Formats: sequence, C-alpha cells, structure tokens
Amino acid sequence: MPVSNQHADIHPATPGSYGEPPPGFRLPTGTRLGRVRLQVADLASSLMFYEHTLGFRVLDRDAGHAVLAAFGSEAPLVELHERAFARPAPPRGRLGLYHFAILLPDRASLGRFVRHLAEIGEHAGSSDHLVSEALYLRDPDHLGIEVYADRPRDTWRRVGRELMMAVDPLDAPSLVKEAGEAPWSGLPAGTVIGHVHLHVGDVAAASAFFSEALGFDRMVWQYPGALFLGADGYHHHLGANTWAGSGATPPAPADAQLLEWTIRLPDAASVAAAAASLSRAGHVVEPVPGSANPAAFVTQDPWGTRVRVHA
Repeated sequence: MPVSNQHADIHPATPGSYGEPPPGFRLPTGTRLGRVRLQVADLASSLMFYEHTLGFRVLDRDAGHAVLAAFGSEAPLVELHERAFARPAPPRGRLGLYHFAILLPDRASLGRFVRHLAEIGEHAGSSDHLVSEALYLRDPDHLGIEVYADRPRDTWRRVGRELMMAVDPLDAPSLVKEAGEAPWSGLPAGTVIGHVHLHVGDVAAASAFFSEALGFDRMVWQYPGALFLGADGYHHHLGANTWAGSGATPPAPADAQLLEWTIRLPDAASVAAAAASLSRAGHVVEPVPGSANPAAFVTQDPWGTRVRVHA
C-alpha cells in the first residue's frame, strides 16, 4: 500500500479520481455487503464470545444455528452454524477466510469498544489504515474478525489512481477520548459488515475473478501479495491475499470456516448483469437453494469460497 506522506504525487481522493474499474461489468452505486455465514465447533461457547466480547444480539436461534444482529437493527449480520469437531490450533496454510470486518458507525463507537475490551481483559491487535482505524480479534475457533470505523472520505488520499492505505500504529488513547463517558452497550444501530478479507491462491487470478468477472474496482494493488477491491468508491469491500503460502489448501468440510459471504446490489437488473458477467468469464452461477428471491445467485471463487449476490 502507498504509505509515505512525503510522496510527491499525493492528492485528495476525490470521487472518481482513484481506483481501476473493470473493463466490462462494474458493480453499481449502492453496492454493499450483507451477512457472513460461519461454521463453528460449539454454538454455545461461540455465542458467549459474539455476544459478550463483540456485542451482538441474537435474532434467532435453534439447536445448531444462530442469527446475530446489532442492537437497534433487525438486519442479520452473522450466522453461526454448528458442526461438532475438535477445535484445532490456529490454522496455517488455509485458504478462505482471513477475517470478516464489522464496521461501526462512528469513531466514538470504536473508542467505546476499545475501552470495553480493556475492561474485560480481551487482547486485540490494532492498526491505523489511514482510511480507517481497526482492531483485530479471533473467535474461539480462531476465525479472524476486524472491528473498525472509517475516517471521513474527504480525508482519504491517493497516489496516482491508487488509494493510500497503511498499517500504522493505532492511537488508542485518542479513540478512548473520543468515546466520552458513554459506556459500551453492544454493537450500535448502523453497524454493518464492511468488508471481507480472503486467503487466495494467486493475486492475478483473484483480480480476474473479483474485478474482471464480478465487477469490483481495484483500489490498492501494490501491497506485497495482496489486492484490495471495492465498489461505489469504497476503500475496499474485499481484500485478497496470498499470505497463507503457495501450498495453502481449502478448509476441510469439518473445519471452522467461512461458509459464505454476501454482496447486496440495489436492484434485480444489477444482479442479472453480475450473473451474466460471471457466466461469460466461465464461472458457474446457480440459483440460491430454497430462496424465494429470483434476483439472487451463488457462485464460488477459484478457491472454493462461496459468495451470494442478491438484490
């Protein structure tokens, strides 16, 4: 990622001045992400983490399945599906999920979350990405999670057409000061899934699938072993990296894993255009099993991770 503030070609990232659009179909204005579906070993212990540590509330639950949302919202953000297996050591060399990212509505909310983690003694990694500020955690199955807040778009910068992002130290005291005296009371209304970051086998193949076929703009492409893609001017809805190594393999059926992530498009015509673009590129597009929504399909990236696209 371009990081030097001394670079002579730094400019404000005004709308339309950054990113590389795909040559054909391009995901439209209004593109957002929807829920992520995760496979976990033990639903009860996972729920303790997702409720107590992260601050979700349970919308629906049965014997092996739970749907989670933020407080003040009915929008499902995370689905947990239990499949009993022995919880392993942190995985290495595994394709699929690197992390999914929970986007808070403002910096004060992130500051309250920082203070909450300190109060409960929960360790988290952290980083300042210039376009956002982020914390990093792992759930009981070692699935990666980012919790972050965006900086205002008028503060974003670019070098040429590449958006400036970085991995600088996070100013946690400033975040806590921003929080004021209000306590953390769970994920607030306005919380969404901001992006998903995947381990893939090849960056060029990821660009071909996610940009040229699916329609994301390339936003950052010079970071070693990684590519960041977004739609509607967003810094990234998707990260793809090869950091799991050249011998990385897909998760086994009984492993903890990302089962599916979701892209929400503004209308049925956009869904049909995305499906047609993927089909032209040789990718399999299938109806969503059991869905009453005709404006929906599922496909798989070249490494087997499913993505659902719907209006």
